[in-house]
Amino acid sequence: METFFLEKHLHVELCDLLKFMGWCDSGGTAKAVIAEGQVKVNGKVETRKRCKIVADQNVEFASNKVVVKASV
Repeated sequence: METFFLEKHLHVELCDLLKFMGWCDSGGTAKAVIAEGQVKVNGKVETRKRCKIVADQNVEFASNKVVVKASV
């Protein structure tokens, strides 16, 4: 499982997280896979493209998993 740090931010939008992690090549691709129900947040399918992901949430896509943390 990978870790993503929010640093000084309170949240990251789900579609942006998929891009930042390198799991999707573009925002359009990220939004499409989210809309298709291919992404899970804390084990539940999430279809809101701009869902705010906060610290201590887990995101899964394909065989990738990431836990979001506040800072290092």
